[in-house]
Amino acid sequence: MSTLAVGAARTRVELLQFFRERDAVIFNLLFPVILLVIFGSVFDAELPGGVPFTQYFVAGIAAAGVLLTSFQAMAIELCIERDNGTLKRLRTTPMPPVAFFLGKIGQVLATTALQLVLLLTVAVLFFDVTLPSGADLWARFAWIVVLGTAAGTVLGIAFSSVPPNARSASAVVTPPMIVLQFISGVYFVVSDLPDWMLDVASLFPLKWMAQGMRSVFLDDTGWLQVEPSGSWQTTETAVVLVVWLVAGLVLARLTFRWLPRRHG
Repeated sequence: MSTLAVGAARTRVELLQFFRERDAVIFNLLFPVILLVIFGSVFDAELPGGVPFTQYFVAGIAAAGVLLTSFQAMAIELCIERDNGTLKRLRTTPMPPVAFFLGKIGQVLATTALQLVLLLTVAVLFFDVTLPSGADLWARFAWIVVLGTAAGTVLGIAFSSVPPNARSASAVVTPPMIVLQFISGVYFVVSDLPDWMLDVASLFPLKWMAQGMRSVFLDDTGWLQVEPSGSWQTTETAVVLVVWLVAGLVLARLTFRWLPRRHG
């Protein structure tokens, strides 16, 4: 079998394992939906430019959800598999390492797509969120999701070597994600954030993904005049995500470990 065929078979295995873990399914797939329901039910104010809060919030939480299923879930999952010996056993099989990672990437792409479908379905049916109307906006949505997922996945693979063991994985991986969500315009309106906070957030992909998602869901509204940059910066968004993707590939190649640290 070719490496791609083995990778496709491994994707099926990864998806089966994922859906057997009920806590992972609930957290990764439903967490953004739960946040939308909570925030959308509490905050019904109209933002500057005549934008409903839920229309703004769904853009930010969609971006955060992509990193949740890619970076955060991948880093924690690999820590657990490294600690319980799964990676060690897989490394001794004839399966090419590339096929293993293709399986992980395939699983992330599938779960990310499902999460976004659930999120947008709830947003439209229960919170009157308006979906993009043009093919160009959907195309922009697609490449933001693909680049964001790819960058988040390889960064998650690289970051999985940071926690010393599986017990500390969530404590090490989750806090950076929470901080980035607060300073990247997911929970707070981006125009209300101080400049220094936006400058820090600009160093990381989530801020650009959230801005890209706003360009998709708020393009037909009056929000652009409120955007701190004064433009959607779609080119800059693509460049930043590609840079992080390349950096993640390099870091993953240099830092990924098949064995726990205690094995040397």
